[in-house]
Amino acid sequence: MIPEKFRLSLMQQQQIIDKTQYYIDTANRLLDQSCSPIAVKFDLRGKSSGMFVVKSNACLIRYNPVIFSQFYQHALIHTVAHEVAHYIVHMIWDIRNVKPHGQEWIRLMNLFSVPAEVTSRYDISGLPLKQQQRHLYQCACMQHSLSTTRHNKINRKQAVYTCKKCAQPLAYISS
Repeated sequence: MIPEKFRLSLMQQQQIIDKTQYYIDTANRLLDQSCSPIAVKFDLRGKSSGMFVVKSNACLIRYNPVIFSQFYQHALIHTVAHEVAHYIVHMIWDIRNVKPHGQEWIRLMNLFSVPAEVTSRYDISGLPLKQQQRHLYQCACMQHSLSTTRHNKINRKQAVYTCKKCAQPLAYISS
């Protein structure tokens, strides 16, 4: 359970949804597009303040209520513009065809008059944020620390990760 001081009020959530739509409307007007409203959820945990998600051709933006509660005014502009820019890039150019923070994304951030920063620089040290356990893997030249998400993908045989230096597959050591 998240302590009260780290929660967003319904009014704040509505302001975030409204700002999300504002940036979509701005992109539609300036780029002569007709991108639809997007679903917004306030269920993101961990160190990210926002995340654009595409699943089975359905798009949504997830926001981290704990980070927003502590850095509300900044996140309302910067994080919302950042995630909407990802959405618009997906709708116009398809995110599989461009770099996540490439020239198309930077162009949109410039249209929104928001600095094109890839990550937020919030001091989140005192916030009650979920952190993934790390798992040790070994290749031919070094050890690697993988997130639980990647570890689980390996266990389900959905992914194989290799070292960028020696190009050898990673082998599990321990948690």
